[in-house]
Amino acid sequence: MKTPRYLVLLTILTTTGASFLLTGCGDATEKAKASKPNIIFIMADDLGYGDLGSYGQTVIQTPHLDQMAIEGLRFTNCYAGSTVCAPSRSALMTGLHTGHTTVRGNFGKFGVVGLGGGNGRVPLFAEDITAAEVLKEAGYATGMTGKWGLGEPNTTGQPNDQGFDEWFGYLNQRRAHTYFPDFIWKNKEKYDLPQNRDGKKVSYTHDLFTEFALDFVKRHKDEPFFLYLPYTVPHDKYEIPDTAPYTDQPWTDDEKVHAAMITQLDRDVGTLFKTLKDLNIDGNTIVFFCSDNGAAKRWEGRFDSSGALQGHKRDLYEGGLRTPMIVRWPGQVAAGETNDTAWYFADALPTFAELAGLKAPSGIDGVSVLPTILGNKQDLSDRVLYWEFFESGFQQAVRQGDWKAIRMAPGKTLELYDLSKDESESNNIAALHPDIIAEMETILKTARTPSENWPVEELD
Repeated sequence: MKTPRYLVLLTILTTTGASFLLTGCGDATEKAKASKPNIIFIMADDLGYGDLGSYGQTVIQTPHLDQMAIEGLRFTNCYAGSTVCAPSRSALMTGLHTGHTTVRGNFGKFGVVGLGGGNGRVPLFAEDITAAEVLKEAGYATGMTGKWGLGEPNTTGQPNDQGFDEWFGYLNQRRAHTYFPDFIWKNKEKYDLPQNRDGKKVSYTHDLFTEFALDFVKRHKDEPFFLYLPYTVPHDKYEIPDTAPYTDQPWTDDEKVHAAMITQLDRDVGTLFKTLKDLNIDGNTIVFFCSDNGAAKRWEGRFDSSGALQGHKRDLYEGGLRTPMIVRWPGQVAAGETNDTAWYFADALPTFAELAGLKAPSGIDGVSVLPTILGNKQDLSDRVLYWEFFESGFQQAVRQGDWKAIRMAPGKTLELYDLSKDESESNNIAALHPDIIAEMETILKTARTPSENWPVEELD
């Protein structure tokens, strides 16, 4: 049974300022925590590991995000919470990996009928503790705009019931597939867009989200704030008001839109950074940028969106899980550096908590990676990262150190890869390392708890 929410939050409030799960934070970390910085977490939708110039992209223009990497820290082994939308976001919000978090897939066995159709939309539970709730208890103004995916109307998973003071966007990820809907949500009320009715394409929701984000920052510039900005681009359906600067390229229409979506996202990130500077809060704001999972399409020969990684969205290979992750905080995060530490979305909540000077809720899977972000010593080399996925039958993956194991179905032999030598996972070496396979088997047997919404008869 989960600890009631109010007891967990009470524990957080009475343990502020304590050292975290891992030691070695150093004076720089303590100084950073004392400042209670603004936190902005920007997440693209279906952006591939290779879709940014700082990660090898040569065709799509991303000058502002490339500048962010020059001014900040670029991680090369950061992972999403899952290989699809909803469970990845659940891991991000709760600090629990997909073997423990409430929402383990886009559809569950029970749940509710979603706004976009289909049964089994499982919401976050009332007792779930989110990153927004933790930061709200630390005195942060909390706002979100974009795609939620963790609760339909009149369920316990609505953003305003999960720690967000202000919220504007799509509740249902299926409805987020169109960029010209006739309504979205503002807090718990429908926000009508009559100009988009009858197939008209007037108000592009990506632009609305950017406007909300900039307004939120301006209104809360004099207090600590948390802005969660899960954009919907470049997820299909591929539609955008203007495909510039790619309109005249000899590409397919979808290729032009995909590239234009990413470049527009890049432009708006640049506008956000300019706003922070204009408001004189740039130096007290830490900004994260990533994607919710791997590329929906590899776009091989055009954009090579997965880079050298195998697979894409809905795969447990690196191309489905690994995400760009850039962290920028002037004066606190070293500029122009690259870090190969392996971490994932479950680590976001405890990292945010430490930034706010709090302990994270007990019993979560994530650990704070703030020491690593700030350039302090932190040994994460032997920790276990775990994922499970249900859309093609039950699949599991685990990374420990440089070893990555994948099971494609219950009872199936594990695949094993040494990512230090084979990040493209092209050489399955399971037969050469029975000792490592035995260790991975032990991990997989204990990594998860049963879920009534995602039952696995062979294991449960």
